[in-house]
Amino acid sequence: MLANYFTVKQEGSDQLTIQKSRFIGYVRRVESEEAAQDFIQEIKKKHHDATHNCSAYIIGEHDQIQKANDDGEPSGTAGVPILEVLKKQGLKDTAIVVTRYFGGIKLGAGGLIRAYGSTTSQAIQNTGIVKRQRMQGFSITVDYSLLGKLENVLRNSDHILESINYMENVEFIVYVKNGEEDGFHEWIVNLTSDQATIVEKGTAYVEIDVESTSEG
Repeated sequence: MLANYFTVKQEGSDQLTIQKSRFIGYVRRVESEEAAQDFIQEIKKKHHDATHNCSAYIIGEHDQIQKANDDGEPSGTAGVPILEVLKKQGLKDTAIVVTRYFGGIKLGAGGLIRAYGSTTSQAIQNTGIVKRQRMQGFSITVDYSLLGKLENVLRNSDHILESINYMENVEFIVYVKNGEEDGFHEWIVNLTSDQATIVEKGTAYVEIDVESTSEG
């Protein structure tokens, strides 16, 4: 499994008006080609009266599945520009549909490429990008007398404090980057004067918000 990768948040959209044509970009995270196709059909049904519903998606740990569809636009002016934005931004497991309502002014091949690329970039930016980082989970159980101290240092650390469970004792669920497990364990032992019960949990992908670029 990948140590980390970038993808979009679950779903979002945005739109542009270019030379009187309305372009609406829809974004969704998908983890299978079937899910991508279902999303495309959903948007096509929603905008059955649109001039075009162009799409692209990229799926798989190694980007094994890449598809682009111009949906009636001149070949290479819609689906491929959408796909190129996904590739340029390094996104995985992402599907895009850009709906166009023709406004009466032809844009030409270059204009179409820019329009579909810009709409895709803006829709992604509006939706948001996350870095999915594979991390090791830990359960740390301490007496309530250590609650404030431990919560404060964890929140100000580079580790991910996922939750705090208030039971007979207090349990912190924390995720740590791969390769930092031993150092983290020692840090907690020292911090709590060896008064913590530390148990490794499974690894999981933790999502961290990142900035997206606005390039088309």
